[in-house]
Amino acid sequence: MDSNIGPVDRTYTPNKRNRDLHVAMLSLHTSPFVQPGQGDSGGMNVYIRELVSSLAHKGALCSIYVRRWDKALPKEVLIEPGVRLVHIDAGDPRLSKDDLSDVVDEFSEGVERDLLLKPSVDVLHANYWLSGVSGHTLKHQLGIPLVTTFHTLGRAKVSSGEFDPSVRAVKEQEVIDCSEVVVANSSAEASQLRGLYGAPDERIAIVPLGVQHAFFAPGNQDAARSALGLEDGPIVMFVGRLQPLKGADLAIEMFAALGMENGTLLIVGGASGTSGNEEVRMLKQQVKRMGIEPQVRLIPPQPHHILSTFYRASDVVVVPSKSESFGLVALEAAACGTPVVTASVGGLQDLVVHGETGFLVDQRDPKLYAHYAYQILKNPLLAAEMAMSAVEKAQQYSWSKTSEQVLAIYDSVTSKALVDCR
Repeated sequence: MDSNIGPVDRTYTPNKRNRDLHVAMLSLHTSPFVQPGQGDSGGMNVYIRELVSSLAHKGALCSIYVRRWDKALPKEVLIEPGVRLVHIDAGDPRLSKDDLSDVVDEFSEGVERDLLLKPSVDVLHANYWLSGVSGHTLKHQLGIPLVTTFHTLGRAKVSSGEFDPSVRAVKEQEVIDCSEVVVANSSAEASQLRGLYGAPDERIAIVPLGVQHAFFAPGNQDAARSALGLEDGPIVMFVGRLQPLKGADLAIEMFAALGMENGTLLIVGGASGTSGNEEVRMLKQQVKRMGIEPQVRLIPPQPHHILSTFYRASDVVVVPSKSESFGLVALEAAACGTPVVTASVGGLQDLVVHGETGFLVDQRDPKLYAHYAYQILKNPLLAAEMAMSAVEKAQQYSWSKTSEQVLAIYDSVTSKALVDCR
């Protein structure tokens, strides 16, 4: 990994042209306004929602295109001034994520019809590979520059031991080869784009996610626990969709290895993917088998801003993902002053300073995770120092900074010839 690569240092100065900028934000497979932490909703949903809001505050017009996933949804919703959400009919609303590749063309046609009726769009911003395929088509149909943020990469998932259909990597390669800019959320993702897909340096921009400091900030732990009805004693928390990639099973093993009879493990999240319900069933069996049922609380996905109370109530947040392009949970925990113990993968390596803001674990060994968590739980001075360092580190990230850098990218791609992949 090129560890010396950091976020792009570009400052966007709002100008008159910015007030006329129209961005078509593509999110085919999930709406950014669906509850994160369940189904296919996660950090990407937060990214789109917060980014378009910040872009609108800077004067841009943002149209978010998502596939209609419920027949009762209206055609269009004004979210706030400058941000509208458009539901596009593409296949049966009940289609699973695994079948959505079959309706990409139908989605693209629906987006094109809407765009032709609205003010001229200046840039397409695709999120995830399915939207990238749609954006690739729309770019050639309409002659509009394409910016792509993948959030996860198929070849990176496969290299971490996860299954992903080979067609995904093929389509990702085509999108990368034709995007004016591919936005990487971390230096690790930029390295994956280069090493796994041969993406040229000049068309990769590293733009980290932000955090809402108005919600995610340090606070009184006792008050947070009281608000959530939690008892005294060490509290370890896992936040994320319940799927093998996120490693909730490792978090359970780690907690059992701690052997703290007065401790509590909070697992905040819901079933995700076609095997999500089976994953939840296996996690419950694992908890029972390990004899820690009274200490483990399975909590359904929470409204995003409410998560801050859970972070403040916890002593340690564990992020044992097999891969992460960024790792928003680790950043939000840090902003609340809660040390983290995380996998040393992807964007987590940028976010966490080992031994200062938390601990990075380079093996999928629950005993090693427990070793680091124990250091935090049993050393109040170390925990306090880490908390202060984590908050200071988190101050480097904001959605305003993210949107400034993204606007600079839009400005660059709208002022030069399009990449020709044909």
